[in-house]
Amino acid sequence: MAPDPLTQMVDAVRAGRRFVLSSHARPDGDSIGSQLALAHALDTLGKTVRIVNHDPPPAYLATLPGADRIEVTDALPEPSGRFDAAVILECGTLDRTEVAGLGRQPVLNIDHHVGNTGYGAVNWFDPSAAACAELVHDLIARLEVALTPPIGAALYTGILTDTGGFRHGNMTARTFDICRRVAACGVDVARVAAEVYQSSTLGKVRLTGRLLDTMRLEGDGRLALMDLDDALIRETGCPPDDLDGVINMPLAARAIQAVIMVKTLDGVTRLSFRSKGPVDVRSVAASFGGGGHRNAAGCTLEAPAIETPIVIARTVAAIDAAATTGSDA
Repeated sequence: MAPDPLTQMVDAVRAGRRFVLSSHARPDGDSIGSQLALAHALDTLGKTVRIVNHDPPPAYLATLPGADRIEVTDALPEPSGRFDAAVILECGTLDRTEVAGLGRQPVLNIDHHVGNTGYGAVNWFDPSAAACAELVHDLIARLEVALTPPIGAALYTGILTDTGGFRHGNMTARTFDICRRVAACGVDVARVAAEVYQSSTLGKVRLTGRLLDTMRLEGDGRLALMDLDDALIRETGCPPDDLDGVINMPLAARAIQAVIMVKTLDGVTRLSFRSKGPVDVRSVAASFGGGGHRNAAGCTLEAPAIETPIVIARTVAAIDAAATTGSDA
């Protein structure tokens, strides 16, 4: 009988000496937190570690220990055999890293998203995890590396951000048990939360106000739509990497059950979705080639003028379906 995926992952990490870590393009708190936590743990084990991403981390993550070691590139120049493995975190397909050359070495695939394609030599994905950081915590524990404040801060950042500040429906007792361990190892969790949620630029505050002022409502006021483009970024002075969290603001209204942000930047239209409780926006994003979680997802549109009305209709249908399920419960 083959070992379980976590055991296979532990064996692969113990056997290797040189690792490169990566995650999806346009990284978020969970992808960066997971990478940094694992990198610190591998450092402790005496491994050689590099972190390469297609895009830099968001500004609010700049104070995380080790964030300055992340290399930004679109290609890994090293030949095959330079690394014993590439560890890809929170990435449903290898090409979502947008870093060429990672596949020249054995790939260790760690993810918690539904729909992961299993592209690694070792694949470990668990959709029951609230964040990829939960899986990284379990891997670190199996590697017998003690939690330290740098590891803990990275793990807590991943969990905090991927649960929407502990508001999404993806949390379990496991989530809070890991957070308890993080706090016990000396992490100032209040400070981490302040860095994530209270370190915005003035440009982001201005942008948030403009987006809320121009917000449109569909589905009898239950779906909010916000439109973001390059011109608005320039007018408000908001750095393009300081957009995290803006989409959540309309959910403060009791009536609003889901939000779609239509971002048209550099000629590419990407949609971000957020929702409450049982409203499944992942299925909507997946129908357009995207993915994510029930309450937080995204996709890219090839023909925005044609596809956006369809997205709106499907999201309203998801809201209706959740309401029907709730009334039948």
